[in-house]
Amino acid sequence: MAELVLVTGGTGYIGGWCITELLRRGYDVRTTVRSPQREKAVLDAVSTEVDPAGRLSFAVADLTADDGWDLAMKGVDHVLHVASPLGAASDDPQALIGPARDGALRVLRAATGANVRRVVMTSAANAASPSSYATEGVTDETLWTDPDDPTLIPYRRSKTLAERAAWDFMADHDGPTELTTVLPGAVFGPVLTADTLGSVGIVARMITGEMRGVPRIGLEVVDVRDLVDVHIRAMTAPAAAGQRFLATGEFLWMADMARTLRDGLGERGRRVSTRQIPDFAVRLVARFKDPSLREITPALGRRNRHTTEKARTLLGWEPRPARETVLDCANSLIAHGAVG
Repeated sequence: MAELVLVTGGTGYIGGWCITELLRRGYDVRTTVRSPQREKAVLDAVSTEVDPAGRLSFAVADLTADDGWDLAMKGVDHVLHVASPLGAASDDPQALIGPARDGALRVLRAATGANVRRVVMTSAANAASPSSYATEGVTDETLWTDPDDPTLIPYRRSKTLAERAAWDFMADHDGPTELTTVLPGAVFGPVLTADTLGSVGIVARMITGEMRGVPRIGLEVVDVRDLVDVHIRAMTAPAAAGQRFLATGEFLWMADMARTLRDGLGERGRRVSTRQIPDFAVRLVARFKDPSLREITPALGRRNRHTTEKARTLLGWEPRPARETVLDCANSLIAHGAVG
């Protein structure tokens, strides 16, 4: 009998690919959705890559509520907790921090109550980064972002505090359930559907020309397929129990991404702008026109990087080149009609 894996957030970009790859590798999969009406969207997306053939089931559960989680865990062997609740638009950081932390704890309470073997939780590389971005160099999993730094943006604080809460919870748990966390960089790659673009929306905006220039921002690009692979390796490898694993990829400046798209897409890349926007211009726009840009200004010109040696050594993980990921992402967006 195939092992049963629960994937939280099946409608999400990463969640959809987790379901797809688990089915491809012979697992049975259950995934959580916030309402039964969302089940068809998941089935349609996954079916573009693999036939679920009766091996995909659903549980209605929301990270912001207790209902449904115990039932979702019934009979489950492993959990991939990749979902992250979307905080309401608010000036209050707790609108993002509270749901992320409380959602992780709901999953862990239900998983430990059901004696699930292992939970693999998706955190973020920016939970293992210098909080101010002022320090350049290469860091590893032993570093924790300081959540008390007043300059930390709510998203980074929420990811850090959610992961901290998960480890603290497990420290007080003496049952058989194990925890592993995966800390990805910037996730790109192919899409399963044009309805769930996730982080790849930035590539779509480059292709359409909506992004008329690129800020001096560097990203550690990881392919969604490689991210799923490292989650599954972390789920099954005995040495992964109780460990954090950075899952960042090759470092690319956004200008490098733009040039890759411009050169690799031929005629379809004609609208991609490779113009570099000066740092001062980004800061001016963030201050006076677009407050949403304020969260990226600390990263301008910074080359913070992470080592993935631990995942390579303990898990045998090998991510693909970033430029391949960017082009595969773009061609998938075009094929799915996500860009005009």
